[in-house]
Amino acid sequence: MTAPRRKSQHSSAFGSDTSNASIELNPLFSRPGEATEFPRFTLPDGAALPSTAYQIVHDEAMLDGNARLNLATFVGTWMEAEAGKLYAETVDKNMIDKDEYPKTADIEHRCWRILADLWNAPDPERSVGTSTIGSSEACMLAGLALKRRWQHARRKDGRSTDRPNIIMSSAVQVCWEKFCNYFEVEARYVPISEDHPVLDGHELEKYVDENTIGVVAIMGVTYTGMYEPVEKISKALDAIQKARGLDIPIHVDGASGAMVAPFLQPKLEWDFRVPRVISINTSGHKYGLVYPGLGWVVWRDETDLPEDLIFHVSYLGGDMPTFALNFSRPGAQVLLQYYLFLRLGREGYRSVHAACRDVARYLAHEIGAMEPFQLWNDGSDIPVFAWRLKPDFAGEWTLQHLSDRLRMAGWLVPAYPMPDGMTDLTVQRVVVRNGFTRDLAESFLQDLRTAVEFLEKAPTPLPEPGEANAFHH
Repeated sequence: MTAPRRKSQHSSAFGSDTSNASIELNPLFSRPGEATEFPRFTLPDGAALPSTAYQIVHDEAMLDGNARLNLATFVGTWMEAEAGKLYAETVDKNMIDKDEYPKTADIEHRCWRILADLWNAPDPERSVGTSTIGSSEACMLAGLALKRRWQHARRKDGRSTDRPNIIMSSAVQVCWEKFCNYFEVEARYVPISEDHPVLDGHELEKYVDENTIGVVAIMGVTYTGMYEPVEKISKALDAIQKARGLDIPIHVDGASGAMVAPFLQPKLEWDFRVPRVISINTSGHKYGLVYPGLGWVVWRDETDLPEDLIFHVSYLGGDMPTFALNFSRPGAQVLLQYYLFLRLGREGYRSVHAACRDVARYLAHEIGAMEPFQLWNDGSDIPVFAWRLKPDFAGEWTLQHLSDRLRMAGWLVPAYPMPDGMTDLTVQRVVVRNGFTRDLAESFLQDLRTAVEFLEKAPTPLPEPGEANAFHH
């Protein structure tokens, strides 16, 4: 019995699929009495053997890109075989069900306590934290805590809680734009410039007022990987408080850098050593080295997380506070994070990230020495760097053309305009992750030089870069 062929009309705002309405099964994998075609956009009438369903999905997924050649994503794509085994054994654990999985809940507690200590909380026993699906959810929770904290203080003084705002760089990650949109907080963006490529406290007094719930500082800007100077931002806020009486807290978005700085720049004061920092988030699935998706958020002290945002779940006679936007979510990644904490320790994380930074700085040096390019940064913060075409570049090609040529060789290297304040500047960025070795870096450089040589000699006008390769922040 075969599924009837139907012309596909499937499309949406998020993409379209104009392929045939049916999936044809390779005769090698067909079984007697089983369908040889399966509908794409409706449920099949009958069941298939597990091996058949597996083969179809396996063959579809095989057409995805090679994760090791993806230099665009921050998200981890490799773990050891033991981690894969642990993942397979614990994939059914539900993080929200702390009654059924109390040990997983206990391990979650250990993990954020470890992070509180790593980030120099004055008293980790008084800190509070939680795991999340990723840094986006963690940022939402941190933003909600800032808003609720501000609302409580305003109501206590008998003042209006209308029109809260939050201050951040124009280079902020899109999750903060979502937070402001979803939870009705005015976003005030401080534009970057050549002189101030990150939020650094410059002219901050023009943006803050009595309705400011907090300032977001980024440890590892998405566009370039650069750290924002948290201590310098804090000093600017100290001056504002002295002049205007506004006591404004800082949240550190450490999606990438909060799992790099403690190991590579341990003397840099960006964390709870800065008194204004009341919360920090990170992505376990970025430089925490865990498979996606996992995030963490930690508050300096339990008083920094308003009690009315916390739901209390009792298990085994104890109390487990929960604060999340999601309900059911995977617990396996939390266990993988604990595995890595035990497996690597401080020295292991330092070694892995130092190796990545060495590769990033080597690549940056080699690319910066190439005639068309000028480095924006060199990968000295997190193992991420970006470059631009020189201002006097006279060629006919763009970085988008170069991105297209690299994609033809299998490399994903995004080229995109900088945010507000510098939208006329396009940069190209490389993210070096665990597993991207010096040998792979040499192969990438060879393909990059070949692509540049091709573009230099290509007849003009060049075709427009493919829309499918455009980088969307």
